[in-house]
Amino acid sequence: MSFRKIGQVAAREFMATVSTRAFILGLLLTPTIIAAVAVVFPRVLGRGTEVRGEIAVIDPTGVVVPELRATLGADRIAARRAEQTRQAISQAPGAVRQMAESRTDAGRSVNGALGAIPQFQLVERSPVADPRDEKAWLTDDAARPRHLAVIAVHADAVEPKDGRAAFGTYDLYVAQNLDDRVEAEIYQGVREALVNTRTAAQALDRAKIDAIVRVSRATSVTVTKSNQRQTVAGFNMLLPMGFALVMFIGVMTGGQSLLTSMVEEKSSRVIEVLLAAVSPAELLAGKLIAQLGVSLIAFGLYVASGIVLLVSFALVGLVDPWLLFYLAIFFLISYLVTGAMLVTVGAAVNDMREAQSMMMPIMILIMIPWIFWLPISREPNSAFSVAISFIPPINTFTMLLRMASNSPPPYWQVWTSIAIGVVSVFVAIWFAGKVFRIGLLMYGKPPNFATLVRWAKQA
Repeated sequence: MSFRKIGQVAAREFMATVSTRAFILGLLLTPTIIAAVAVVFPRVLGRGTEVRGEIAVIDPTGVVVPELRATLGADRIAARRAEQTRQAISQAPGAVRQMAESRTDAGRSVNGALGAIPQFQLVERSPVADPRDEKAWLTDDAARPRHLAVIAVHADAVEPKDGRAAFGTYDLYVAQNLDDRVEAEIYQGVREALVNTRTAAQALDRAKIDAIVRVSRATSVTVTKSNQRQTVAGFNMLLPMGFALVMFIGVMTGGQSLLTSMVEEKSSRVIEVLLAAVSPAELLAGKLIAQLGVSLIAFGLYVASGIVLLVSFALVGLVDPWLLFYLAIFFLISYLVTGAMLVTVGAAVNDMREAQSMMMPIMILIMIPWIFWLPISREPNSAFSVAISFIPPINTFTMLLRMASNSPPPYWQVWTSIAIGVVSVFVAIWFAGKVFRIGLLMYGKPPNFATLVRWAKQA
């Protein structure tokens, strides 16, 4: 085997892949789409028209309607939104909190997500009106302003009757296709109005009651071996997925290119010209090395983007730096195993249609850790999680999910999985080399798995 020829094959394959417009656009397309969605989506979401309309109220208590006029007023709705925003910001990381507090357009950002503040007009009905008759009022599509809802307050909604401790409630009927954000504002307004009227009826101080029942949620602190950081909600659940996603993108970028180039060269008979200059082993090695370089470009781009995001949001301290080291090891193992399987498929088939059918079992196998991502992340040391972290070719993805979870596995399991992965690399490349020798010049009906095994035995 000539290393010079392997290098020539690798250089040719690498340049043929990275110099194409499709590769450049494909590599940059996903980050561009993510950035565009992050910028455009909030603006599109906030372009909804302002909602104006009437709400009919049936109030046998006689005291809820005045409170509703206040709690469903634009000023009170704006105050509730400001309080919700303040609570959300208080749970965010320090960098995000400072950035949000320093923005002068925070109010516009909230309205962009929740929609413009609706303008409600309350129409008081007879206290003895039948809600079943009032519901027809909502079906008048020609009414201006629009009829939005009917609120039917129960007679015991403010003061319980017959010595019972439980209060009554209310019924809400809404017009067809009413924005769920508007409906949510109505719910919050009615709730606040009922609480206010109930406390007033009992001669209680609402402010004191709120102070008694309000218990601020403490901000938990995540403690690591080197330091401590404010806990970020959902971070321990999303981090494993992020690591696995970066590795999957890197592996499949080169793996898919490897399969495509093999099928194209075989179907166009270019492979016969190449075999006249290099051996099948040299061709296989050169292609694997070339597409490894392609995968490393995508892998490095996404790893760098992830690090920048973590630094920007002051989350980098929550990530163990050794995870990047193991991420690189697992990536290399996963690429070589997956690449060897895909190049085997490419050498055995004649066109992409046949390749897609044979590639499907491989993709389903690789997706198993993704299917069980949530239970693996929540219970990384369960019998199931431990078992599949030693089964190639999915052991690398599973072990990475476990290592990035909030309960990492012991290092003997990590290195055992790595050892199994290294063995699987040699087995996969050995099998691919055997099939390569026979399948490259074979045409006609695509082989099944049993035929591939027979080729490996014959070579």
